[in-house]
Amino acid sequence: MKYEGAIYRPPSEAGSFILQVTIGCSHNRCTFCVSFIDKKFRERELKDIFADIEEISAKYPGVERVFLADGNAMVMGTEKLLKILDKLYGSFPRLQRVGLYATPQDLLDKSREELLVLQQAGLGIVYMGVETGNEELLSWIRKGVTRSEIAEAGIKAREAGLILSATVINGLGGLEKMAEHAADTASLINEIDPHYLGLLTLMVCEGTAMAAKVRRNEFKLPAPLEILAEIKMMVKSLEVSNCIFRANHASNYLPLKGTLPKDKYNLINTLDKMLQSRNTGMLRPEYLRGL
Repeated sequence: MKYEGAIYRPPSEAGSFILQVTIGCSHNRCTFCVSFIDKKFRERELKDIFADIEEISAKYPGVERVFLADGNAMVMGTEKLLKILDKLYGSFPRLQRVGLYATPQDLLDKSREELLVLQQAGLGIVYMGVETGNEELLSWIRKGVTRSEIAEAGIKAREAGLILSATVINGLGGLEKMAEHAADTASLINEIDPHYLGLLTLMVCEGTAMAAKVRRNEFKLPAPLEILAEIKMMVKSLEVSNCIFRANHASNYLPLKGTLPKDKYNLINTLDKMLQSRNTGMLRPEYLRGL
């Protein structure tokens, strides 16, 4: 099998069989995102997807996890997704979980009954990009949904029995909107109450609308310690029931992990120590950061 273009997956899917079922992202308009700007969105044919499954199952029958790429495989029709799930579970006897990316709009476009059927067919985890809870920033980054729609989508996924992993991006509000971004994002995450929360740190990539704003001095990127201060503000305001918290993406300056609320104050203390020491030498250098 071969992949078309660069493949992106969550850190937690590092050991998964990455199965490309769509090419690119159906939205592909976010001002910060460079991941799929060189791809024209389309769905792959079932026969080609099945051929990849058969090839990998013949070589690696012990696969336990599968991640459906590219940017938002949940956009596919429910019947097609069900056929893919059925083929996967029929081909890999030890398969435990299938995951995919979904935009909030993808989840809103599916009925509760469709999501429930997908969950019962073996779709285990959905990774949803929240990015921010600030209404002004959502419009500015061209997310395509409102804060209330993101909340509705996340809650809908959880109520269908799907494991929900929400992702937010630190630094997205720049220096000017740090406090608003931190507070509004934390309150939105509290409303959704996801099973997992992943923090990424903004990387301004050439070719994006955000990079053009930086060149025109319309957006001031926070420095590493300012990012940590924003993360501290966000964590302090999080009130979730039982959430696995991770900031272990390659874009992050300081790897963090814990379970909220149990480890909330340990995380805050770790951030406090870094902020008080101002020792940026302990942070991930720019040349090692990545998407």
